[in-house]
Amino acid sequence: MAWQLRRAGAGDLDRIMLIENSSFLSDAWSRDGMRSELANRQCYYLVAFRPETPEAIAGYAGLFSPRGAREADVQTIAVAEGSRREGLGRLLVQSLVAEARSRGVLEVFLEVRADNPGAQTLYASLGFERIAVRVAYYQPDGMDAIVMRLRLEAPRTVLA
Repeated sequence: MAWQLRRAGAGDLDRIMLIENSSFLSDAWSRDGMRSELANRQCYYLVAFRPETPEAIAGYAGLFSPRGAREADVQTIAVAEGSRREGLGRLLVQSLVAEARSRGVLEVFLEVRADNPGAQTLYASLGFERIAVRVAYYQPDGMDAIVMRLRLEAPRTVLA
């Protein structure tokens, strides 16, 4: 089945928070924090939906990538329970990477819970490499975070 993506806005906050709170029970973003992210011009957030039900958001993802910076961070990504294992997480990450590339970013970073091997496998399949561990990063349970990095090629100009 096909997915459509569009830039997220303030009107998506309620639906994003439903997925956020059901996906990240102990360490979900606060409503105010997510509202701030959606309004931040240095962030790029997407929502995903089926073409036949554009009001039913099935996932979202966000990138912090100030214009001119050479590094970007995947802030968050989540897919609603009923839409998992359909390639949506991969599509969202690939879309964030494409945006980072268009902004001239050379490295994309993310943190992933150490107890989430499925997400780690997805990121590794997209070229992210494990570079560090942040001990007791996630609160309140104290789970470690695996820091991963994707190196992007610098854009090259060639004569036509």
